[in-house]
Amino acid sequence: MAEKDSWEFGLNLNRDAVVDTGPAILGEGEYRYEVSGKNWGNLPEDWYYKEATAVAVNSKGQVYVFNRGTHPMLVLDRDGNVESWWGDGVFGNPHGVTIGPDDSVFCVDNGDSTVRKFTPDGKLLMTLGTPNQPSGKMSGEPFCKPAHVAIDKRTGDFYVADGYSNARMHKYSPDGTYLFSWGASGTGEGQFNIVHNIDTDKNGWVYVADRENHRVQIFSPAGKYETQWNNLSRVAAIYIATRGNEEVAYLGEYFCGIGSNDTGTDLGPRVTVMRLDGKVLGRAGRQSYGDETGRFYSPHGLAVDAHGDIYVAEVSWSDYGSQMDPPRELRSMQKLVKLA
Repeated sequence: MAEKDSWEFGLNLNRDAVVDTGPAILGEGEYRYEVSGKNWGNLPEDWYYKEATAVAVNSKGQVYVFNRGTHPMLVLDRDGNVESWWGDGVFGNPHGVTIGPDDSVFCVDNGDSTVRKFTPDGKLLMTLGTPNQPSGKMSGEPFCKPAHVAIDKRTGDFYVADGYSNARMHKYSPDGTYLFSWGASGTGEGQFNIVHNIDTDKNGWVYVADRENHRVQIFSPAGKYETQWNNLSRVAAIYIATRGNEEVAYLGEYFCGIGSNDTGTDLGPRVTVMRLDGKVLGRAGRQSYGDETGRFYSPHGLAVDAHGDIYVAEVSWSDYGSQMDPPRELRSMQKLVKLA
């Protein structure tokens, strides 16, 4: 069996390939962070992430890491110790995880085109979509390789970003009743080019990371376009958190250099903190992708805890490690610890 194929089955794992280059300080102003140079999380010796694809934090401060390695859902404490795990044999391709107001766990599987809701300890509560029966590409019907879920904290209604082979946002009631959809393929207002990651603010506005259009679009709860944030890299992740008296948005951005421009600076990958009026408050990461501490590969999902620390999940295997010779695991789970 070829080495790359062996990796797919969890064999020939070289954990020493994940380079630890020590801690570094990132960011600016009030948004400065210390980050380590290795995968965050104290996994047992024979476990691996392969790649962490998404991360979420519940009301107890527990960190849920959705990954494509030994066990698809890992539940860790804020120090990175594994408390539990679940989801073995359930998912085709883990992609997005979101915690509900009651600490329920929404998991988006873009391998079998489903959205599943679980209890915090992994008991299945609801499945939307029929496993392995996706809708037609660009049909507008749910789901064709969906990406992420966001929940309106006022009502419990939730939204599904149906983004890899569709260009739609779908809205559901708390019990999973389909309400309506919006969006189409394109670059105009209300159109999407990989509608990827989403979140809502306290007033119910919906923030959509329109990744390959290099922007965030903002909609009303009725799906009406309001405005957009531009001058961004490839925005793959968005998380809205309350800091003091205001809400701020944390964005995970991919590298957007092309061709030989692989050393360009300020092109991502990075984490950007913004006010909800679009003003940039701070950025972490100026260099292009790489193993060195203070750099990222592909920030695919992120979450912020009550301490202001940022957890960043990166699809480094899909975008980089799988194409190396030989293929190897790269760092895919980082914690940025906020400095006082």
